[in-house]
Amino acid sequence: MTDKILDIKNLKIWYKTYSGNSEVVDGINFYVNKKEKVGLVGEAGCGKTTTMRSILRVLDEKAFIPEGNVLFKNRDILKMKYHQLQQIRKKNISMVYQEPGASLNPVFTIGQQMLDVMKYSGHFKNISKKKMIELILDKIKTVMISDVSRIFYSYPHQLSGGMKQRICIAMALLTPRELIIADEPGTALDVTIQDQIHRLLGTLVKDNEVSLIMVTHSLAVARELVDRTYVMYAGNIVEVSKTKELFKNSLHPYTRGLMECVPRLLGKGISEGIYGYIPEYINPLPGCRFFPRCPDAVEICSKLKPPIIEVTDEHFVACHKYCQN
Repeated sequence: MTDKILDIKNLKIWYKTYSGNSEVVDGINFYVNKKEKVGLVGEAGCGKTTTMRSILRVLDEKAFIPEGNVLFKNRDILKMKYHQLQQIRKKNISMVYQEPGASLNPVFTIGQQMLDVMKYSGHFKNISKKKMIELILDKIKTVMISDVSRIFYSYPHQLSGGMKQRICIAMALLTPRELIIADEPGTALDVTIQDQIHRLLGTLVKDNEVSLIMVTHSLAVARELVDRTYVMYAGNIVEVSKTKELFKNSLHPYTRGLMECVPRLLGKGISEGIYGYIPEYINPLPGCRFFPRCPDAVEICSKLKPPIIEVTDEHFVACHKYCQN
C-alpha cells in the first residue's frame, strides 16, 4: 500500500481580518494512501476543519491559500477549473460534516435528497427511479436504521441527531467514492451514539475499500479506527506515526500532553491538562507555536520553527529536542 491518493504539500491557509492575515494553517504536509484510514488529531481551533475544507475547496470566503498544493491522484485540486472540481465532488471525494442538521435541506424529504445525490453523481444514468429507490433503501439499512420506508419519506426535523448523522454517512457512501473525509461526525451526539457512528463508519469504509480521513479531537477515536495518525497543533503537524506506535511511544510534548489528558479506568488522579491556550494566528511567534506551553522548551524554540524529521521508521516529529540528537 504505497500509492498516494491524496498528497497535501506545504499548505498554508490564511484568513483576512481587520487586524491583518490570520495564519491558521502554516505549511503542512499530509498524505493518504489508497484504502488507508488516517486520523487528524488536535484540540479545537488548531486548523483541522480548515485543512479538510481546502481539499474540496469549500473554505469560507474570507480564507485564501497563499502557498501549497492539494494533489488528488497527482492532480492539483487548487488549480482545477470549476467543472473539473465538480467532477471530483461528484465522483471521487465525499465529506461527512460534524453537524448533520446543517448538511440536510430542511424542506426536502430524506428520499428526495438521496435521489438527487444519485442523479447528480452521473453514475446512475441508465437506472430507473424505482431501482434507485431500492438502492437507497438498501443503503439506509446498511447504516443500521430500521423502518427504512418511513425514513425515506421523512423530513430531517423528524429524525434524531444520530439518525441524521447515519443518513449523512449513507449519502456519502451512496455513490462510488475513493476518499471519505469525516469531520468529527460524532461531536453533536451522545457518547453511546457517537461510538456507534464511529464503528459504523469504520466498517463501511473497510467494506467499500475506500480511503478515510477521520478528523477528531479524541485520541481514543483515532486509536480504534485509523492506521496512521497526524497530530496537529496551531496549524502545524507536530507528529506523524502509525497509530499503535504513537500510543506506545509518543515523542512530541504536545502529543504526550494529549495522552495524559485521556481518562484512565485505574484512576491515578485527575489530569491538569495542557497549560495555556492556542496562540494568536495574527502575527504568530517566529519559532515553535507550542513554545509558550511546552515543558521542554529551550531558547531556540522561541526563535526557529523546528523541521519535521524522521526519528524512527515512519515516525516523524517536529521538535528541536530531536533535531539536536
